[in-house]
Amino acid sequence: MILIGLGSNLPAPPAATPLETARAALAALPEAGITLVKCSGWYESEPVPRSDQPWFVNAVASVSSALRAPELLGRLLALEQRFGRARSVPNAARTLDLDLLDCESQLCDTPTLTLPHPRMHERRFVLAPLCEIAPEWRHPRFALSAVELLARVPPEQQVRRLDA
Repeated sequence: MILIGLGSNLPAPPAATPLETARAALAALPEAGITLVKCSGWYESEPVPRSDQPWFVNAVASVSSALRAPELLGRLLALEQRFGRARSVPNAARTLDLDLLDCESQLCDTPTLTLPHPRMHERRFVLAPLCEIAPEWRHPRFALSAVELLARVPPEQQVRRLDA
């Protein structure tokens, strides 16, 4: 299973909202050689760490691709740029964030790629949507399911599911 986290808290023109930006990015995945298998609903979440920037819109998608993990990450980063992502300071507001969360349960620690994503187990905005599409997915390092990981996240992280 390949899992991608999607997030946005700034619109990328011509989109009027972060949700429109994130939906457009999801629709653009096939152009990057990535096939959507399943996507969670959309969630609204406060920035982590907390700040005064706008709240995010988040989802998690299960995808398939013939690309290897480093190439897949490269395609995701290219999509971010296409949607106006500018990397300035860590945790800054952004038009699009595409995180490679897991790629076939591979373990990888290189300067450019860490799998599974090194902080996904600490983030309600990743685990809540992940539980929608793959509640029994198991973290390759901790051997805990998505549901078990979500139960361990402090309740202070505010996440709300958006209506369809």
